[in-house]
Amino acid sequence: MYIGPGAGFAFLGSFLTLLLSLLASFVSLVMWPFRVLWLVLRGKGTRRKMIILGLDGLDPKLTERWMAEGKLPHLRKLAESGYYGQLRTTCPPLSPVAWSTFATGVNPAKHNIFDFLNRDLRTYGPELSSAKVTKQGVELRRKSKPFWEILGKHGISSTILRIPVTFPAVPFHGRLLSAMATPDLRGTQGSFSWFSTDPKQSVVEGGLKLPLTKVGDSWEGCLLGPGTESVKFRIQQDKLQIAGKTFDLTRGEYTPWIRLKFAKAHGIVRFLLTHTEPELTLYVTPIEIDPERPDLPISHPAHYAVYLSKLLGTFATLGMAEDTWALNEGAIDETAFLKQAKLIQAERETMFFNALDKTRSGVAACVFDTTDRVQHMFYRRMGDASEHGKVIEDLYCDMDRLVGRTLSYVDKDTVLFVLSDHGFCSFRRGVNLNTWLQQNGYLVWDGSDIDWSQTRAYAVGLSGLYLNLKGRETQGFVEPQQAAALRTEIKELLARLQDDGQVAIKDVYDSSEIYSGPYLDAAPDLIVGYAPGYRVSWDSAVGKMSKTVFEDNTKCWSGDHCVDPSEVPGVLFTNQQWKPQNPGIEDMAPTILRLFGVDPPSWMEGRVLT
Repeated sequence: MYIGPGAGFAFLGSFLTLLLSLLASFVSLVMWPFRVLWLVLRGKGTRRKMIILGLDGLDPKLTERWMAEGKLPHLRKLAESGYYGQLRTTCPPLSPVAWSTFATGVNPAKHNIFDFLNRDLRTYGPELSSAKVTKQGVELRRKSKPFWEILGKHGISSTILRIPVTFPAVPFHGRLLSAMATPDLRGTQGSFSWFSTDPKQSVVEGGLKLPLTKVGDSWEGCLLGPGTESVKFRIQQDKLQIAGKTFDLTRGEYTPWIRLKFAKAHGIVRFLLTHTEPELTLYVTPIEIDPERPDLPISHPAHYAVYLSKLLGTFATLGMAEDTWALNEGAIDETAFLKQAKLIQAERETMFFNALDKTRSGVAACVFDTTDRVQHMFYRRMGDASEHGKVIEDLYCDMDRLVGRTLSYVDKDTVLFVLSDHGFCSFRRGVNLNTWLQQNGYLVWDGSDIDWSQTRAYAVGLSGLYLNLKGRETQGFVEPQQAAALRTEIKELLARLQDDGQVAIKDVYDSSEIYSGPYLDAAPDLIVGYAPGYRVSWDSAVGKMSKTVFEDNTKCWSGDHCVDPSEVPGVLFTNQQWKPQNPGIEDMAPTILRLFGVDPPSWMEGRVLT
């Protein structure tokens, strides 16, 4: 479940941020020849080429099965000529946590990313863990240094495309396009618009349902932008009129990206005519940051997004651009979702291979998240008799095609890594931790809200459980000297939780025992490792209560990885003939550095796989 920080977008400081980014880019460009000369004189000018292809969520069980059946010939060839193995993921096995560990080589208490969501210590409400808009601009909450910044200090350039938790873009010697946590213009992680001629209005999660008004022989609507800003449009027969331009509307087909100008920002959207009868319905993607005129630092150098857009065409910039919530809420159907995912993947491929065409040395890295999004939404379909029963198998075959195309760029001096951050399993039943805490006397509910003055523990996020600690939470109730015993008590009781005889939780982890680092205080006190088939419920993820501890998951979002990390390892392929023992995702950063002749810094915890 991907949840944004809520509506409203703070542009304060964004112009200054962009200006400073441009200035930093200019200074870096001017100084670069002198830095190269200095590094060469120091004997650090060694170059080697590396390609990193990230396939978010590629599952080892499915990969191994379809390799054995001959359906993934390029991956199988890579495994046979180089190396293949399962890649240990992080605890919890969530994309922002795992990719942050991939980039930095450290555990979450050193990079400060523990979940998709944190809790606000003042309000107890959920907030995005990876980025925050402040009065000074946009803050990247991931700490520690990624390997590409370290390589840059040694004169080795990297092109980093869409690796999660890279917004806002931070200057370094190279190029970067941000990914996960990049917001839309409303300040959320993706709020779609759903227009209808049906006067009955209903609340939809993850978007806005808006009216279409009859005016003569046409229909008019108003697309809501940031703050109170909006853009009007008109539909007349099979034409869409907006922003002074006219576009064809064909049922089931997306329009091209349409540029919109708001008073304070520039955005892009796609329209999709979903129905013409009995009512006219229209889906509009979240209003994304226009890469040709970005009002926030979505790339480094600041002009890199502009360059890519001018060279390759407009592209999605939203961190999670595949609109899973629109499918969950019925604003689009499965076919429309797949078309959208393929359009986004095609944009990503064009960028990636353009980067490979230009990379003679250094790193070219790109993460494709189609694998993650499609598995989330179609896991329930896998193997059934519907037209979408082979969607996931076909997806894996298409990723194998992508690997094959990538292999054409690999020569004897190139290191290739193909990896995923975690695997997948089913999500059939949701667990409301707050309801369980209330039933067991740890959380006090007054009938309308949580009574924080008497509550000892609460849950927010996809895996975390927190103590209501005095001196940390605003209304802390638990004395610090009682914390260790309370963690142990809850851990032991929660680990025995069953659902009609079924084990719902495989293990519960005390963060003080598995993490170490300067940001340990920000970690959840306990991390829940669910059994396959179970996951935190939709309500519990945002800190809400429900009537029962267990509930059926009825959404299209039917596959997940928010379980015990032992159940969902990732994959690692390389063209190097290695035999590493039990490789983990934390090992990637130090290994990458060593392959370029750079000693990993002492604070990195991963080991060099070579």
